[in-house]
Amino acid sequence: MKIIDISQEVLSCNVYEGDPTPCGEKLMDMKNGEIYNLSSISMCAHNGTHIDAPLHFFSDGSAISDMTLDHFFGECLVVEKEGELSDFDAYKILDRARKSGNIQRILIKGDAVVTEASARVFAEANILLIGVESQSVGPLEAPMAVHKILLGKGIALLEGIVLRDVMEGRYLLSCAPLNISGFEGSPCRAILIEE
Repeated sequence: MKIIDISQEVLSCNVYEGDPTPCGEKLMDMKNGEIYNLSSISMCAHNGTHIDAPLHFFSDGSAISDMTLDHFFGECLVVEKEGELSDFDAYKILDRARKSGNIQRILIKGDAVVTEASARVFAEANILLIGVESQSVGPLEAPMAVHKILLGKGIALLEGIVLRDVMEGRYLLSCAPLNISGFEGSPCRAILIEE
């Protein structure tokens, strides 16, 4: 069994333009003669590797704490794609997922952009999760429409993953968000397990 970390390091992570950057602070430091080390962290819920919940774009949508954990743990398919995903690309990916055991979690490796057309195909398929390496699943300049299509169907969005050393194929995914009541998103530690 091989465990592959596909998460960004938090304090040096990528940040969506306009979001606050994570920062850490030492509150207690044994190097200064204190009896233990203690740190604090301040960050946006969408920094680095994170999950978006429906509440991110729907005022009555599910918060991260209300989503079932089966979204975030189970078999996934890693596929590689560069550029914009067409509806045809999405159908091909879903066909591969079906042939690989009806997998409901899709991770897209590469500089890929989920378009509205491909988002509608994924939404109709009722998958549980879609993940991308970008800090946003949709076009960076206008991500709202793609988010609304996917989150409107209750699909979890895993953004900011790191797949450069991961081969295409089937894996076990674990990317549980923090249990933060009422939040629209959460950082997560995303890992793949290869057997």
